[in-house]
Amino acid sequence: MHSPHDPYVRVRGAREHNLKGVDVDIPRDVLAVFTGVSGSGKSSLAFGTIYAEAQRRYFESVAPYARRLIHQVGAPKVGEISGLPPAVSLQQRRSAPTSRSSVGTVTSLSNSLRMLFSRAGDYPPGAERLDSDAFSPNTAAGACQECHGLGLVHRTTEESLVPDPSLSIREGAIAAWPGAWQGKNLRNILETLGHDVDRPWRELPAGQREWILFTDEQPVVTVHPVRDPDRIQRPYQGTYMSARRYVMKTFSDTKSPTLRARAERFLISAPCPVCGGSRLRPEALAVTFAGRTIAELAALPLTGLAELLGAQGVSETARVLTADLTSRIAPVVELGLGYLSLDRATPTLSAGELQRLRLATQLRSGLFGVVYVLDEPSAGLHPADTEALLTVLERLKAAGNSVFVVEHHLDVVRGADWLVDVGPRAGEHGGEVLHSGPVAGLAAVAESATARYLFAREPAPVRELRSARGSLRIGPVTRHNLRAVTAEFPLGVLTAVTGVSGSGKSTLIGEITEELDGVGRLVSVDQRPIGRTPRSNLATYTGLFDVVRKVFAATDQALERGYGVGRFSFNVSGGRCETCQGEGFVSVELLFLPSTYAPCLDCGGARYNPQTLEVSYRGRNIAQVLDLTVEGAAEFFADTPAVARSLGTLLDVGLGYLRLGQPATELSGGEAQRIKLASELQRGRRGHTLYLLDEPTTGLHPADVEVLMRQLHGLVDAGHTVVVVEHDMTVVAGADWVIDLGPGGGDRGGRIVATGPPAEVARAAGSVTAPYLSRSLAR
Repeated sequence: MHSPHDPYVRVRGAREHNLKGVDVDIPRDVLAVFTGVSGSGKSSLAFGTIYAEAQRRYFESVAPYARRLIHQVGAPKVGEISGLPPAVSLQQRRSAPTSRSSVGTVTSLSNSLRMLFSRAGDYPPGAERLDSDAFSPNTAAGACQECHGLGLVHRTTEESLVPDPSLSIREGAIAAWPGAWQGKNLRNILETLGHDVDRPWRELPAGQREWILFTDEQPVVTVHPVRDPDRIQRPYQGTYMSARRYVMKTFSDTKSPTLRARAERFLISAPCPVCGGSRLRPEALAVTFAGRTIAELAALPLTGLAELLGAQGVSETARVLTADLTSRIAPVVELGLGYLSLDRATPTLSAGELQRLRLATQLRSGLFGVVYVLDEPSAGLHPADTEALLTVLERLKAAGNSVFVVEHHLDVVRGADWLVDVGPRAGEHGGEVLHSGPVAGLAAVAESATARYLFAREPAPVRELRSARGSLRIGPVTRHNLRAVTAEFPLGVLTAVTGVSGSGKSTLIGEITEELDGVGRLVSVDQRPIGRTPRSNLATYTGLFDVVRKVFAATDQALERGYGVGRFSFNVSGGRCETCQGEGFVSVELLFLPSTYAPCLDCGGARYNPQTLEVSYRGRNIAQVLDLTVEGAAEFFADTPAVARSLGTLLDVGLGYLRLGQPATELSGGEAQRIKLASELQRGRRGHTLYLLDEPTTGLHPADVEVLMRQLHGLVDAGHTVVVVEHDMTVVAGADWVIDLGPGGGDRGGRIVATGPPAEVARAAGSVTAPYLSRSLAR
């Protein structure tokens, strides 16, 4: 029996996902880093086992209501864990952020700023003091009444509703109208009302055009349809609805994402004319601090806001409140996020930025005796910012906490007190702890992929730089923090765009479009999820599942029973389990925590009903095939060419460890991006293509980065152009051309600091990237 003050977290018999009965002891009050190739099982150990068990114990200690949920969510598959303190998890999972969520609300800095204005703001003479709620656009007391606190109003114009005025109404001039029967019905009503539906739109009188598109009237008329010889149509009562009314109604009321997206195409967003986009009521905007409104302060970069607050000689109340606010801003700036403003909307942040904001908030929480479990906090970080991250992790540890980090960044790994290396490879070839101890001890572990890169023994092969076949000119671009920036991207080579977080890299490459001379075909591969629910997965996204379903429908059992291809889809009724409607999971709503998914009690996560599962192909039913890893499936379907080609490209980008049916909700941004890249690679490529990738190595072990870069270099060798936004200096060192932005983030960035081959940029004065790049080239 261990004493209650056991200095170790001791895990015994962990079997979550691919872990093979792992036993491991990790000291408390240290910075422990979990490493291993993608899919080796390190997240299963850190999050799926250690954090999940801490969460389960927390549930056990609260209300019986919550305890009932544990049985639904399930406990981690582990023998026992002792010495485990309470845990806080900071993952890169994206919640579903709304346009009302911002940097200020995530960090709760907005609350402090509102309190400052409420208690210490300069009010107009005779105005009564406002409560802090009156300074929030998310409350009824503070929101501008015109735009309801969104800052934007959506409206329609004749140009947005009728893109081609040379068409007549019969030919579909009013593009915003619904298709099929409903659109035909509106046209018939207009004809009955006496409008000419065969004249080109631009020739109709202005008053008629205005009424057709924008009237709020809804006249009811008797429509006598033109008789079709093959069917009798009776007269009916039709109600007219203007194009604007239809678009606005669809946009605000529809539950269908497709219909809503279609309606959005015909809307133009503009700053609200009443609040000017500030989202607040006039009473709140009349109050100032340091001569500025709360909206003006919220729009400043955090570094600028801290400077402004620090320069105020003010009353005692204001001094206490500004001191509190500046001390809260400090950790955010320290983590390299000083370029963000409080009003920056959460959906525009990267997963790494969001996680670091949460980390900065934790620094202020004053908790101690806790295990913090972090998921790649260095994701999307420039090497210069990684040093600041290590300082912050050290401070969490110094406050009396244990910090467990899943990480690939070698500088973070070198800074660890304790290293847990999981491997040796991915999926079923991983799931073992190869080393648990001080970092230096890993050097003796021959089968560790991490050791090979951490203690680099052999120099990297030298690659000949390729010559460009012309160039692509962009600019001048003035957007976000870019000010009239012009850039040249060489064609036929691999270009890396570098710079600290917030220097303007993504904004710059966002300006590359298919319309530019020299682009040809453009393929942009970003890190957005491939789906928002467990229904979307690797097999459905790549089109692989269509082929697999055909294979099952062609088996003797399926033919005997009359099962078609649809029977093997979990998205339509027939073959699927109706309890979970083919999701394999049911959403469990937790009153005081975010909702979570639990395996369906009827099908146990198999997604299908028992009759469908009786059909097998080579001894496996459809659910068992979905449970295969890409690597396993490649062997299983080796002689089915259509499946083998798809699987081959997934193996080429290093995703052999993923399961075919792995829900999209479980995939990281980097995995989603590589799945998109694989789907692209399996298409036959004709002519020149320009590939744009935004940080493709995020979440990748150095061994997997090598595999991915082999693919990207292969694309360039085949005559295409590849542009990557990248922080990994080994990738930058292997590029043909580098464009470095900076020198800092936000207002301090937005300029091209250096451009040229890697060796040249590594010598550039004034570049924050240069010293790290030259170190990488030296290795």
